[in-house]
Amino acid sequence: MRGRWVWVGLLGVPLLALYLHLPPPRLSPELLSWRSSGAFFTYKERSIFYRDSAGAVGSSDVVVLLHGFPTSSYDWSKIWEGLTLRFRRVVALDFVGFGFSDKPRPHRYSIFEQASIVEGLLRHLGLHRHGINLVSHDYGDTVAQELLHRYEHNRTGSILIKSLCLSNGGIFPETHRPRLIQKVLKDGGLLAPVITRLMNFFFFSRGLGAVFGPYTQPSQAEYWDMWAAVRTNDGHLVVDSILQYINQRKKHRERWVGALMATSVPLHLIYGPLDPVNPHPEFLQLYKKVLPASTVSVLDDHISHYPQLEDPTGFLNAYLSFIDSF
Repeated sequence: MRGRWVWVGLLGVPLLALYLHLPPPRLSPELLSWRSSGAFFTYKERSIFYRDSAGAVGSSDVVVLLHGFPTSSYDWSKIWEGLTLRFRRVVALDFVGFGFSDKPRPHRYSIFEQASIVEGLLRHLGLHRHGINLVSHDYGDTVAQELLHRYEHNRTGSILIKSLCLSNGGIFPETHRPRLIQKVLKDGGLLAPVITRLMNFFFFSRGLGAVFGPYTQPSQAEYWDMWAAVRTNDGHLVVDSILQYINQRKKHRERWVGALMATSVPLHLIYGPLDPVNPHPEFLQLYKKVLPASTVSVLDDHISHYPQLEDPTGFLNAYLSFIDSF
């Protein structure tokens, strides 16, 4: 019996080593096209990926898109063309630690740094003095809140915000329900580095699928695109560090919720009501109570945490109606 376990150990060690050094999956033609249509700029020696598309002739409006966790700017691909028909410029980026951007480790990832990167990108593009329409999702909502706080307090380097549209983010820590794996990883400890190294496509797609609606699940190819973007530059190894944003939301609640409460900037929420992370009706009731001046678009009952991917037409129509209202 002992000899058998020795052989299991001898075979298991090289197999585990091989598994831990599996190369990232190849990028699909669609994801390769997304990357080749973008560019990189440098922020404090970090390479940051972004896309900047020229759009509608005659429009002076610029829209900047802020993606969620754990995905990337590719989340906006299904509404990109529709936005270019309305806006003069459509801009999105991969936050540091996400997508095609650098993913340093060890690194203290923070919402404050991500907001500064957005400011840096808009300076790089010469748009920092232009009124910007912000659209954000999930993690990006909190980055948008920090940008709004800086704008309202006239902080040096802040961007001029013309409007803000939020979607399915943990705006209020008290109604945010992170997944179990997120709770384990954000608390660090000995398990976190083990879990990140053992993460694979199967567990990733199962976990992400839980926050999509049963009738709006991504295709297998779309899941592979999301996983490929995470695996680029070994992004799976920094997930636990990025997840500190959940603790940051709690610590800075007054600052970030206060920015929404105090602003005169037009606010809108596009909400997928089947979202298990920001559940209905608790989240929506609190949102309307705390931010009564904000307008709200609630999508169909089967739309969940990723409304721009699950119902791109509904999302785009809701957003353009908001923009046209002012």
